[in-house]
Amino acid sequence: MAATDYKDYYAALGVNKSVDADEIKKAYRKLARKYHPDMNPGDRQAENQFKQISEAYEVLSDPDKRRKYDQFGQYWKQAEQPRSPYGGSSNVDFDGVEFGRYGSFDEFINELLGRMGSDPGYGSSNRYRTSPGTTGAPPGSTAGLDSEALLTLTLGEAFNGVQKRLSLGKEVIDVRIPAGAKPGSRVRVRGKGSYSPHYTTQRGDLYLTVEIAPHPFFQFDGDNLVCELPITPDEAVLGAAIAVPTPDGLVTMNIPAGIRSGQSLRLRGKGWTKPKGGRGDQMVRVVITPPKELSEIEREYYEKIRDNRTHDPRSHLKDIQL
Repeated sequence: MAATDYKDYYAALGVNKSVDADEIKKAYRKLARKYHPDMNPGDRQAENQFKQISEAYEVLSDPDKRRKYDQFGQYWKQAEQPRSPYGGSSNVDFDGVEFGRYGSFDEFINELLGRMGSDPGYGSSNRYRTSPGTTGAPPGSTAGLDSEALLTLTLGEAFNGVQKRLSLGKEVIDVRIPAGAKPGSRVRVRGKGSYSPHYTTQRGDLYLTVEIAPHPFFQFDGDNLVCELPITPDEAVLGAAIAVPTPDGLVTMNIPAGIRSGQSLRLRGKGWTKPKGGRGDQMVRVVITPPKELSEIEREYYEKIRDNRTHDPRSHLKDIQL
């Protein structure tokens, strides 16, 4: 990666390097709502901006990734998997290294090991790495030649399936990701791993592990898709029919009268695509959200409700003792 490819994740989220995890989450949620593709249909610039802030949040929200990013800058991904030239893990201490004087992470490795060149695909943006155990494999064997890479998808790409173009060093391949991929799903690409050190025609397989960029509304809980739905106090008391986003678009869900904040309702068959067909459920967690600002008439009626209220939700607390 050239120095000009450096991405300033803090700048992408509009925060400085000293902010804590809560501030990073708050900044991401604000920008995600602004640039999400669902809010900007057909706007490629907004889509690209959303991908950039999602990539930034993925790194800065993870304490270990953030530490490596702060230490290694544009080379933090390559530094995640430091290797020896023989395919095993390296215990080299990188503290104090001035990475800015190297044009790429490969240049640093080459100087460190006193050699030229590197494994095919090593140091690519897909975090491509060879499995340990290549050295000593018998001629003609593919043992130890399998490689791994992390592949980040948007929620929409994972739900619908997508064809992605990947760069493995100088090689470019197209990979079809089936619908219903979840975080941790693995896709095997035959014959696209590392080459044998004995025969250049022998090659292992490439295993892609799926990551899904954070979404401002949907999350995973096991096989279910979950979301948080804000409702008003009057909707909670009286009940309501409310439009709820699903992967297929908006559907109307009935909120029963008297629902409590934190209760979950189930939308059957509106969740994630199952590998063998069908759909899981979407769980909707209700959060009662009082207004921060009131009009004069709203305040008047809320005061009337307070003055005439017959229900006391704390009546059972009067006899509580240690």
